[in-house]
Amino acid sequence: MSRTIDNAPYTAFHRRLALACSGGPLLDGYILSIVGVALIGMRPELGLSTAEVSLIGAAALVGMFVGGALFGVLTDKIGREVMYTADLLVMVACSVLSFWVDTVWAIAVLRFVLGLAVAADYPIATSLLAEWLPARDRGRLLGQQIIAWYAGSVLAYVTGYLFLRIGGPGSWRWMLASSAVLCVVFLVIRRGSPESPRWLAAHGRVGDAVRVVEKHLGVRVDGRELMPDPAEAGRPGGLRLLMTQPYRRRTLFCGLFFLCQVGPLFAMLTFGPQILASFGMPGGTVLETLGTGLVSLVFLLGCFPALRLIDTWGRRPVIIWSFALMIVPLALLGVWPAAPAAVAVIALCAYAFLCGGPNVLDWTYPNELFPTEIRATAVGVATSVSRIGAAVGTYLLPLSLSGLGTGPTMLIAAATTAVGLLVCVLWAEETRGTALGAAKGAGAATGVSARRAPEPVG
Repeated sequence: MSRTIDNAPYTAFHRRLALACSGGPLLDGYILSIVGVALIGMRPELGLSTAEVSLIGAAALVGMFVGGALFGVLTDKIGREVMYTADLLVMVACSVLSFWVDTVWAIAVLRFVLGLAVAADYPIATSLLAEWLPARDRGRLLGQQIIAWYAGSVLAYVTGYLFLRIGGPGSWRWMLASSAVLCVVFLVIRRGSPESPRWLAAHGRVGDAVRVVEKHLGVRVDGRELMPDPAEAGRPGGLRLLMTQPYRRRTLFCGLFFLCQVGPLFAMLTFGPQILASFGMPGGTVLETLGTGLVSLVFLLGCFPALRLIDTWGRRPVIIWSFALMIVPLALLGVWPAAPAAVAVIALCAYAFLCGGPNVLDWTYPNELFPTEIRATAVGVATSVSRIGAAVGTYLLPLSLSGLGTGPTMLIAAATTAVGLLVCVLWAEETRGTALGAAKGAGAATGVSARRAPEPVG
């Protein structure tokens, strides 16, 4: 592991890289949320059934399931920099093509490919960022990536609202195409971003690793400290290594807590207007869209105190208490399905705020728990597993609302969150202050020392 990188001062280079890497999460939040507003006009114009609406809502998430694992492995093999802009070019093309779609299957296919591209960006960007960041800033800046996700979601609802006010429901094509503008912005910001020195060293390019550190951090580094742990030499790589000890349990933990968190969350963001309408929110396009936008904004606000708590209180207590408290507002709506719209908005906002803890740890945990040679693979697998829950939740939520009713739907969401709590109580480790890749020891295997906060680096 590299103490030079772990103990480096935080500079303008890190700030620019963090901004560049935030493009993927921001676009993910925007692309997944804008379709919820676009469906307001798309549904009557194309005559969509409930099942077809569910298909469109879930298509991008299925793409993310496939793309996460596939491109995570590929990123560990060929490098972070190689695919850093290619995925954005795919997003531009799919966004522009969405303007001319006129069939359900064309929309579903384009959103599936968009999901592939977004999923590719997570292991690329978060691994690249984690491998450049100082240890004391890593949790905060990796956590801030999810803030970009919610910023994208809020921006989507604001943009959708403006399109509805100016062009009416018929402007849904412009909504779907609007993500191309954001893609182009981040293509420009990402120009000149360097390869990870840890990846270069792990693949025998030690000289290149030393030079890139000197260029961007302004310090000399001994190439030997960039080399991976000799104990990992000769072990099977990729997905096979994730299924060995101590990584098997960590892989399950990262995927399952992520799944139990985003299943209810994505369904609410995609079909927020329908949920609020089921609680009596006045019909029409504006109030329902603004109400969902408010919930998205609270998701964003909840991340800020969580960012501080994961570095002061610790990763493990934050994620456990967050899951425990998230159950309460969902259960309330489940047992009180006739609650007034104002109560529903308050309860959903409370849930959104409490999601801050798991949100900021979605990418922090997999990046800190795995070594360089499988870090992107781990992020990709965690993303893929999470999107199983997100896709199922997004597909089933409108069917559940119409078939089971609001109360049972909210109780299912509460039960899913309770499973996430159990996973965290059993398997969450404490990685606060550790050097990147240092969490390799017996703590994961025993479940005892992993629960103690390690001493900060430096």
